[in-house]
Amino acid sequence: MTTTLNTLPATLSTREDPFAQERAARTQPLLLHSLSLFREVFEVVYAGRDISTVVEVGVESGQVSSIYTELGASRVFCVDPLPSDELRARLAETPGLELVEKPSPQVLGELPVADLYVVDGDHNYATVRGEVDWIIQNAPDAVVVLHDVAWPCSRRDLYYQPSFIDAEQRFPDSHDGPTVWQDELTPAGFVGMGAWTAAVQAGGERNGVLTAVEDAIAAADDEWLLAVVPAVFGVGVMVRRSEAGHDLMERLRPFTGSRLLESLENNRIALYTRVLELQHGAVAAGVEAQRLGGIIHDQHLELERLNAELAAAHAATAERAAAAEQARAAHAAAVEQAAAAAGQAAAQLAAGEQRAADLAARLPVARARALAGTVRRTGRGGVRRLARAAERVRG
Repeated sequence: MTTTLNTLPATLSTREDPFAQERAARTQPLLLHSLSLFREVFEVVYAGRDISTVVEVGVESGQVSSIYTELGASRVFCVDPLPSDELRARLAETPGLELVEKPSPQVLGELPVADLYVVDGDHNYATVRGEVDWIIQNAPDAVVVLHDVAWPCSRRDLYYQPSFIDAEQRFPDSHDGPTVWQDELTPAGFVGMGAWTAAVQAGGERNGVLTAVEDAIAAADDEWLLAVVPAVFGVGVMVRRSEAGHDLMERLRPFTGSRLLESLENNRIALYTRVLELQHGAVAAGVEAQRLGGIIHDQHLELERLNAELAAAHAATAERAAAAEQARAAHAAAVEQAAAAAGQAAAQLAAGEQRAADLAARLPVARARALAGTVRRTGRGGVRRLARAAERVRG
């Protein structure tokens, strides 16, 4: 017995091409976020309703906008108060798409009443509540598709920058972002990088996209139905209670009642926020490494400066040592010369003393001889004078 599988995924690998799924996976962004992924959900909506006019609040790149005309809409009003030049060009070249450069919900009353409203603009209570209230009151037969009714915006406001809502309608916000891994905001979370900020507080009243939708439905005169596709940040579908509305909800049940999609989404946001955490840690480590590298560089320069100072000090010490050695050598030579001179002086002194002693020893004899000669010359009469002279000599 042979079993044939008739519904294989388009990107499933084959025996001949075992890497087809890998190639398809590489083409996807790291974070799936676009409503274009919900084409099958829109096909169900179009199958159950006559959709001619669409108002799309919040335009990504024009890719999603084209889906509405491809499925049968004749006019799509693309509301984006701050479009890029690329978006303008793409919408201009696609028949049926009309760019509206004004903020929502204020602009909704200026547009034709639509059969389908796609709400994917500013993800906060004040904006979404204003949009849904207007649709309920003015387009009660429309289908409303709302993006970001699950994490992270279901119970926490996000404010795109620049914000078009009044300050009193906003919670205190932060550039830090939410994460699955803790309740508080963190710089390692799902941050806007300047594109948006997140409310510091989560939960409570008047906070978050899903809270706005629930409150608008609760305040409506008619009863409205809401179902959520628990994938890619959550897509809500709203219709007024009616037989056609119940039929649409039943057609959507494979998506809205899927525990598989819910589990996959929870796993997706857990893995993605873990990646964000690791990226933040890697960036922080890189910044710290740069800081430490700067410190090491500065210390290396300081070490080079100190080494240069040390080398200069060594050179100066060597010069002083050479000068001292020269001084010692000159001193030794001077001492040696002085000693020689002293020796010579001592020898000369000793010789002088010897000569003086010899003279002193010879002096009496010479004087005696002189006296004798004198006696002989003076005779006996001058003996006394000679004796007195000799006494003076001895004294």
